[in-house]
Amino acid sequence: MSRNICIYQEFLTEAHRAKIESAASQAGLVPRFFTLDQFDEARECLQGCEVLYAHSLDLLRAAPASLKWYCCSYAGVDPYCKDPSVFANPNCMLTNSNGYGVTIAEHVVMVTLMLLRRMPEYEAIVRERGWSNQLPIRSIRDNEFTLLGTGNIGVNVAERLRGMGAAKITGLSRSGRMVPGFDAVYPISRLDEILPDVKILVMSLPGTAETIHILNRERIALLPRSAYVVNVGRGTAVEQEPLIEALNGGRLAGAALDVMDPEPLPPDHPLWEAKNLILTPHVSGNMTLGYTCDVNVEMFCADLLRYGRGEPLKNLVDRTRGY
Repeated sequence: MSRNICIYQEFLTEAHRAKIESAASQAGLVPRFFTLDQFDEARECLQGCEVLYAHSLDLLRAAPASLKWYCCSYAGVDPYCKDPSVFANPNCMLTNSNGYGVTIAEHVVMVTLMLLRRMPEYEAIVRERGWSNQLPIRSIRDNEFTLLGTGNIGVNVAERLRGMGAAKITGLSRSGRMVPGFDAVYPISRLDEILPDVKILVMSLPGTAETIHILNRERIALLPRSAYVVNVGRGTAVEQEPLIEALNGGRLAGAALDVMDPEPLPPDHPLWEAKNLILTPHVSGNMTLGYTCDVNVEMFCADLLRYGRGEPLKNLVDRTRGY
């Protein structure tokens, strides 16, 4: 009997399929490919598979207890960690795909420049067919950045900011362990003492119980009026009501949110009307950049070869920690 892999993805090219087939063959498994409009077929096939490569809670819930490994093609795996019952096999391994660093870092650079160069305000001027062009702007060059999260995304953001002349890049992480590319890294427990000196705060934290409203009302009040906030991690990390109040009251220079709570954002939500706020519909790290898709498949294939050899998987997630 063949050992099967159920692959339920929307972004795979023929080259990706060929790469997966090669790795699967070396690992002694047979890949079965399905697109997102073939859910029923994928669910039926899954009953005889030991590996699932997808991003679908519904499909995972339909998996048998014989499933040994679920490779999530997204970086954020909080939906799979909050409810252990989604795994029929409590010992099923969960891996994620944290290859979004490049595309998310480019998004961070884009919105940071838009904030520093006052694009929300200029957009409002142009919308009214005005011609005012003397707003003071700031630059990434010689500026200071505080990165809340020093994982794959944070490292890629730091690299690009450094390349554009950033003067100082400070990181905050759970451990406070030093990471190449940063001038200093502190434990998140020191966040309150660091916030009053923040110029640009970039948040790329995973969705865990510890990160919910980590930037809350009290901490937003600690930020200088001239500070900017960029969030590309999880919408739950920011308490949105006080952020809106700070933006509308001029107590914060601006913000850029690619993630919100809830998503999609309801049409009547007050975030839509907040001043000096750039909103994007969770586009910084999805599967729309070819390079991201290539890295995603490469990571899966590398772990697939390890799986075939009986070696530990590199991208294994600790479901109790959420990352």
